[in-house]
Amino acid sequence: MSNPLIDKLLESFDQLEQCISVTREVLAQKEGVPVDVLSRVNQYSEIVSKQRGLAEELRAHLTSQNWEEVGRHVRLINGLSTMIRDDAQAILLGASKLAPAAKSDLIV
Repeated sequence: MSNPLIDKLLESFDQLEQCISVTREVLAQKEGVPVDVLSRVNQYSEIVSKQRGLAEELRAHLTSQNWEEVGRHVRLINGLSTMIRDDAQAILLGASKLAPAAKSDLIV
């Protein structure tokens, strides 16, 4: 069963996965990118995959009007999004603290 809200959510995951993929490609072309940064970016894809599964479960809970599970799934999806956002901000903050020459090597 199609639900416009869930369909839109899944579209946003598609866009996020595209951003992650581009980020991964850019970082792969740069020298001196810490291995842990690359690992963290790869984990984002795993998180988005988990969110996609939760969104499909959310669709089922909406259909069955299981509001307790709807709320729980929304909180889980939002929590995972917050985790990605906060970690990405930490990576960018770390990059901004690098010397200007090193920063130009890491950031396009």
